[in-house]
Amino acid sequence: MIDFIKKGLLTGIGLGLLTKEKVQEIAKKAAEEAKLSEKEGRKLADELLKQSREAKEQLEEKVNEQVKKSIDKMGLAKKEDLEKLQKQVDKLQRQLNKQTSTKK
Repeated sequence: MIDFIKKGLLTGIGLGLLTKEKVQEIAKKAAEEAKLSEKEGRKLADELLKQSREAKEQLEEKVNEQVKKSIDKMGLAKKEDLEKLQKQVDKLQRQLNKQTSTKK
């Protein structure tokens, strides 16, 4: 019975986007409607919270992947690229400073 309720809740809502409090509220209502024991209700809430966290993590991974793909397509410089260029500029600046100081 709990599995049936859990599957229905997961299918019917975007569990990954809900807050902890909202997940607990939904689990409590479902437990009351299904006349689950307090222990079963807590177990349902814990399982829903776990699945909610997992869904959020998966969503974050997918968003990060898509952002990375978009940045790559746009040809934008990455942080590592900028850091490498900054090191080269710093090196050239030191060389230039050294040359100008020896000419004086």
